[in-house]
Amino acid sequence: MRRDITLGRWKKYASISQQLHITRCVTSSPKSYHCVPPQHPPPPPSSLSLVKFEDCKHSKAVGFESSDPNFSVRPDGSVYAEQEVANLSEPIQFMVTARGGHDPHIWETTVKLALFGHQPSVMYTDFMLLCSSANGLRRQKRDWVIPPINVPENSRGPFPQMLVRIRSDQDLEKGIRYSITGAGADQPPIDVYNIDPVHGKMFVTRPLDREERASYHLRAHAVDMNGNKVESPIDLYIYVIDMNDNRPEFQNQVYNGSVAEGSKPGTLVMQVTANDSDDDTTANGMVRYRILSQTPHMPIPNMFTINSETGDIFTMAAGLDREKVSQYIIIVQATDMEGNLNFGLSNTATALISVTDINDNPPELTARTFSGEVPENSVNVVVANLTVIDRDQPHSPNWAAQYRIASGDPQGHFLIRTNPINNDGMVTVVKPVDYEQNRAFMLTVIVSNKAPLASGIQSSLQSSAGVTISVQDVNESPVFPTNPKSIRFEEGVPAGTTLTVFAAQDPDLFIQQTVRYSKLSDPANWLRINRTNGQITTMAVLDRESMYVRNNIYEATFLAADNGSPPASGTGTLQIHLIDVNDNAPVMMPKEAQLCERANPRSKVNITASDADADPHVGPFVFELPSYPPSIRRNWTISRISGDYAQLRLRIPYLDAEVYDVPIIVSDSGNPPLSNRSIIKVKVCPCDDNGDCTTTGAVAAAGLGTGAIIAILICIIILLILVLVFVMWMKRREKERQAKPLLIDPEDDVRDNILKYDEEGGGEEDQDYDLSQLQQPESVEHIISKPVGVRRVDERPIIAESQYPVRPSLPHPGDIGDFINDGLRAADNDPTAPPYDSLLVFDYEGSGSTAGSVSSLNSSSSGDQDYDYLNDWGPRFKKLADLYGGGEDN
Repeated sequence: MRRDITLGRWKKYASISQQLHITRCVTSSPKSYHCVPPQHPPPPPSSLSLVKFEDCKHSKAVGFESSDPNFSVRPDGSVYAEQEVANLSEPIQFMVTARGGHDPHIWETTVKLALFGHQPSVMYTDFMLLCSSANGLRRQKRDWVIPPINVPENSRGPFPQMLVRIRSDQDLEKGIRYSITGAGADQPPIDVYNIDPVHGKMFVTRPLDREERASYHLRAHAVDMNGNKVESPIDLYIYVIDMNDNRPEFQNQVYNGSVAEGSKPGTLVMQVTANDSDDDTTANGMVRYRILSQTPHMPIPNMFTINSETGDIFTMAAGLDREKVSQYIIIVQATDMEGNLNFGLSNTATALISVTDINDNPPELTARTFSGEVPENSVNVVVANLTVIDRDQPHSPNWAAQYRIASGDPQGHFLIRTNPINNDGMVTVVKPVDYEQNRAFMLTVIVSNKAPLASGIQSSLQSSAGVTISVQDVNESPVFPTNPKSIRFEEGVPAGTTLTVFAAQDPDLFIQQTVRYSKLSDPANWLRINRTNGQITTMAVLDRESMYVRNNIYEATFLAADNGSPPASGTGTLQIHLIDVNDNAPVMMPKEAQLCERANPRSKVNITASDADADPHVGPFVFELPSYPPSIRRNWTISRISGDYAQLRLRIPYLDAEVYDVPIIVSDSGNPPLSNRSIIKVKVCPCDDNGDCTTTGAVAAAGLGTGAIIAILICIIILLILVLVFVMWMKRREKERQAKPLLIDPEDDVRDNILKYDEEGGGEEDQDYDLSQLQQPESVEHIISKPVGVRRVDERPIIAESQYPVRPSLPHPGDIGDFINDGLRAADNDPTAPPYDSLLVFDYEGSGSTAGSVSSLNSSSSGDQDYDYLNDWGPRFKKLADLYGGGEDN
């Protein structure tokens, strides 16, 4: 739309609740107008504002149009809302157009609706008009702004496309230059709009996209040729008109929801949501939903419905059954243009609705009766398997079975465990059963789920069944009725005494079997058992003080075995409580002691006794000295301290230092009492002031006389002299060894050096070596087996080996020379020492060696060389001396 706008002062915003007038006055000149101020009352309360248009002829035939479909203008100029305004957080701006009845011109003004306090108010913009009067044209000083410019998005051009022309009324007096600033002009995005600086025409340079930017706010500037501001900047609002160029887009391509089986109609299942990038205040962005298809069509094709505006999916009919249909696939379509299929754009998504399980199927046993067998005395054995069917969700509490024995097992012999894999019931023996008591069990079993049944669901008649368990007879071990069995006997009963009958019973009452007895454990080998009747007799005297008796009890174990198939055996323990008798005499302690040779209060020996018997056959003990020999009672005396202790003292004032054997008779308190004559060795010795034996006294008390002591001292002195002589002899020999000269000069001694020499190989063409020819023969047989003739290896003569000197374990440096000379002489005279004097034949090395011939090499000596000195080198060089020496053989 092209607009020519004359600029005065530019902008005015006013909060109004009065009439809004557009005054149009026509004169003989097309551009001459006069203004009529508003004189009408305010609009009614239901109207937001009143727009009044009057021409100079006071014509009432004026029509109004609003650019916003949400607002309309009545013929009287009242502005009202077509529908409820959802959001007034930001001002709403739209354009009102006025058309005269007989005038082809179009007049526009801008209305802005904002929330002031709690009441909506209207802001308006007005044109500044040139009005004529009787005195001619005059400039009316009113503030005004450019109405908003609406540009549709995705325009096809051509571009640049003119939007509006802006001019100042001062352009008649001076040259004006126009410019625009703001986002879309000189700010990003740059160059979307531009303006002709001379004529004020503003253009859009390319197609607009409302989804990228919905509006632009620019400012127009007018300056003269010197850059001086002519007019204040004016605001330009450009709104991009939305086009339906975007399809609704679902947030997810696949939605997952669930609903319990048996749900009532109207149950909310899930929600799907689609967004449209177009303007949601227009039909372009208003999305509506519908269900295209449902799979499967069971029990009816339309089990679900959808709220067209919110996208909520509800159940529409009853009959959801997970056991028949566990999942539904719903195709949902979202269409903009408020669901208009002819003009709107659509998109689809998939909704997967899972039907969740409820416990609406009770478990049912597959048979009315079950049976099983169990050997008697078995434990933790599965004897029967109960199978069950449950159509609910497998491995869920609605499916998991629980078994209960209602009757037939009052003693709790059986327990039913659930197999977590297949839900079967495993009847298990948890307490041994006895064939002789119960040959069969009739059980009543009831099965249920872990989760309770859903409301209104009754248990099935097939949730209970009978289970028959047959008990199988097996050969049981003989059982000792009392195990262990305890008896009491006095110790010391003679061999052959019958103690008791230790018999076992065979639990197999319906089988005639024979039980035989044997001894399994008898640590002291005191007892014997009769094989047929279990009578136990003694083989030796029972002794309570034996090491095999613990706490006065002797234990033996016996075996009872039957002749069944297979044989079975049982064990029994016999405990013999041995009653103590006085059969052990007391023993005195200690066995040795010492006293001072002179009697004093501190010179005494405390003695006591031990008895292997028990009360009352032990203490108090009686200690006394024998009457024979008489010297015992003459020299010694015993005084009682307590029932178990006594003191031994000297009766006479002085006794020679010596070891004395003092006999003492000790008696216990048994009935009759037992006595024992014990000997205590008392060492009598001289004592110091503290009553302790001195060293001399202790030696004397040990029985050594003065002569023995002197002999010991002489032996010690002789031993010391021998040690001194040996040390002096060793030092002298060390000096002699150090005085001997060494065999070689220390500077020439290379014994501590390791010299490595390189080895030479064959020629370049002699690379096939036979290393076996260089190996040392390992045995005499190898040498004997070789044929007569030239030998290719060194061969050891078959004679006795020479004896080499043996080096001492601790050699002296002076002996090294002698050792080497002795070894050298032995090696020179030893024909078995390598290298052996044998003729060696070497292989041909090949021809064409790159090293050339050595035949051209001459000796550096000008005359014959004397090799007679080889005779002085010993037997090893005798052959070489004969070849090169000056002997007669040459």
